[in-house]
Amino acid sequence: MEDPSEKMTRRQALSGLIVLPAMAGFLASTASVAQAKGSKSQYKYQDHPNGGNKCAGCRFFQAGKTKSANGTCQIVSGSISPNGWCIAFAAK
Repeated sequence: MEDPSEKMTRRQALSGLIVLPAMAGFLASTASVAQAKGSKSQYKYQDHPNGGNKCAGCRFFQAGKTKSANGTCQIVSGSISPNGWCIAFAAK
Protein backbone atom coordinates (compact mmCIF):
# COMPACT_ATOMS: atom_id res chain seq x y z
CA MET A 1 0.00 0.00 0.00
CA GLU A 2 1.29 3.49 -0.93
CA ASP A 3 2.02 6.12 1.66
CA PRO A 4 -0.39 9.05 1.01
CA SER A 5 2.25 11.60 2.11
CA GLU A 6 4.44 10.56 -0.87
CA LYS A 7 1.78 11.27 -3.50
CA MET A 8 2.00 14.52 -5.43
CA THR A 9 -1.23 16.45 -5.62
CA ARG A 10 -2.50 17.92 -8.87
CA ARG A 11 -1.96 21.40 -7.44
CA GLN A 12 1.72 20.63 -6.65
CA ALA A 13 2.27 19.23 -10.14
CA LEU A 14 0.69 22.27 -11.82
CA SER A 15 2.66 24.73 -9.71
CA GLY A 16 5.85 22.88 -10.69
CA LEU A 17 4.93 23.18 -14.35
CA ILE A 18 4.55 26.93 -13.96
CA VAL A 19 7.60 27.59 -11.77
CA LEU A 20 10.17 25.57 -13.72
CA PRO A 21 9.80 27.40 -17.07
CA ALA A 22 9.76 30.74 -15.26
CA MET A 23 13.02 29.88 -13.50
CA ALA A 24 14.58 28.73 -16.78
CA GLY A 25 13.68 32.07 -18.40
CA PHE A 26 15.11 33.99 -15.47
CA LEU A 27 18.39 32.04 -15.57
CA ALA A 28 18.71 32.52 -19.34
CA SER A 29 18.22 36.29 -19.05
CA THR A 30 20.74 36.47 -16.20
CA ALA A 31 23.33 34.61 -18.28
CA SER A 32 22.98 37.00 -21.23
CA VAL A 33 23.38 40.02 -18.95
CA ALA A 34 26.51 38.51 -17.45
CA GLN A 35 28.01 38.08 -20.93
CA ALA A 36 27.55 41.73 -21.90
CA LYS A 37 30.76 43.77 -22.00
CA GLY A 38 31.14 47.21 -20.52
CA SER A 39 32.62 50.31 -22.12
CA LYS A 40 36.19 51.47 -21.69
CA SER A 41 35.01 54.55 -19.82
CA GLN A 42 32.87 52.45 -17.48
CA TYR A 43 35.97 50.46 -16.46
CA LYS A 44 38.28 53.50 -16.55
CA TYR A 45 40.46 51.83 -19.18
CA GLN A 46 43.79 53.46 -19.98
CA ASP A 47 46.36 52.57 -22.68
CA HIS A 48 49.22 52.46 -20.17
CA PRO A 49 49.95 50.26 -17.13
CA ASN A 50 49.06 51.08 -13.55
CA GLY A 51 52.29 50.45 -11.72
CA GLY A 52 53.26 46.88 -12.53
CA ASN A 53 49.72 45.89 -13.51
CA LYS A 54 48.85 45.70 -17.19
CA CYS A 55 46.31 43.86 -19.35
CA ALA A 56 48.86 41.26 -20.52
CA GLY A 57 48.98 40.02 -16.90
CA CYS A 58 45.19 40.02 -16.42
CA ARG A 59 43.09 36.85 -16.48
CA PHE A 60 40.43 38.54 -18.65
CA PHE A 61 42.82 39.64 -21.43
CA GLN A 62 42.85 37.68 -24.69
CA ALA A 63 46.09 38.32 -26.55
CA GLY A 64 46.31 39.50 -30.13
CA LYS A 65 48.25 37.75 -32.93
CA THR A 66 51.60 38.90 -31.58
CA LYS A 67 52.85 39.73 -28.11
CA SER A 68 52.69 43.48 -28.79
CA ALA A 69 49.44 43.50 -30.83
CA ASN A 70 46.20 44.66 -29.29
CA GLY A 71 43.86 41.96 -28.10
CA THR A 72 40.41 41.78 -26.54
CA CYS A 73 38.98 41.54 -23.05
CA GLN A 74 36.24 39.33 -21.67
CA ILE A 75 34.84 42.30 -19.72
CA VAL A 76 35.73 45.51 -21.57
CA SER A 77 34.60 46.07 -25.17
CA GLY A 78 36.89 47.23 -27.95
CA SER A 79 40.54 46.82 -28.85
CA ILE A 80 42.70 46.39 -25.74
CA SER A 81 46.43 47.14 -25.49
CA PRO A 82 48.52 44.49 -23.71
CA ASN A 83 50.10 47.44 -21.87
CA GLY A 84 46.74 48.92 -20.86
CA TRP A 85 44.95 48.68 -17.52
CA CYS A 86 41.45 49.08 -16.06
CA ILE A 87 39.71 48.76 -12.70
CA ALA A 88 38.60 45.18 -13.52
CA PHE A 89 42.24 44.01 -13.49
CA ALA A 90 42.67 40.55 -11.95
CA ALA A 91 46.13 39.02 -11.98
CA LYS A 92 46.51 35.66 -13.72
